[in-house]
Amino acid sequence: MKRLFRWALKRSLYVYHVGASACNNCDIEILDLLTPKFDVERFGIVLVGSPRHADVLLVTGAVNKLIAPRLREVYEATPNPKVVVAIGTCPSGNIFQDSYNVVGPLDKIIPVDIYIPGCPPKPEAMIAGIVKVLEKL
Repeated sequence: MKRLFRWALKRSLYVYHVGASACNNCDIEILDLLTPKFDVERFGIVLVGSPRHADVLLVTGAVNKLIAPRLREVYEATPNPKVVVAIGTCPSGNIFQDSYNVVGPLDKIIPVDIYIPGCPPKPEAMIAGIVKVLEKL
């Protein structure tokens, strides 16, 4: 299995961003990673427009009743090997976790490999989390 992971990740790490009813703070910090200051593309981390091309799913926001089935579809559309990274405090449970519309933490819907805490997490923390993803693979 490790040989399959190494073979699959010879190229750049393709990342698909999934916004699950987020407030956009984490989303803005993710976009900050693409600016010249941080420039994660120099590390081979590329944001892609389709989950079918992704190795990593970055999930932001609390999971509500409407997004949960679509989130499962996105997870199933992502080819193996795949890694799920929860960005911020919302996917793991936040002040809205007892709301009528929130179905619970992200790991009840899809398996999560890495949590990057913060509201919003700093770009440096996200880069460190992606490095941990690479180490894990």
